[in-house]
Amino acid sequence: MAGAALAAFMAGAPTALAADGVGLWGRTDDKVITFFAFAVMAFFAVLVTVLSLIQIRLESRKERLRRELERLRPPAAQ
Repeated sequence: MAGAALAAFMAGAPTALAADGVGLWGRTDDKVITFFAFAVMAFFAVLVTVLSLIQIRLESRKERLRRELERLRPPAAQ
């Protein structure tokens, strides 16, 4: 059942939002496709950069808290 629905959606996809090359954006030509591809690449580059900066900040916070806990922890009884 799901396979038939997927096949129906895939069969109708090329004509769903375009009539003679005019889709939601307007006339689709090489320039539009190129700028869209550049925007996708820029989005993922910015996404990776921002997520890396967030991870670096969280890792430094974790290490700072770990050092603080070790400093405040009483020495183990021997």
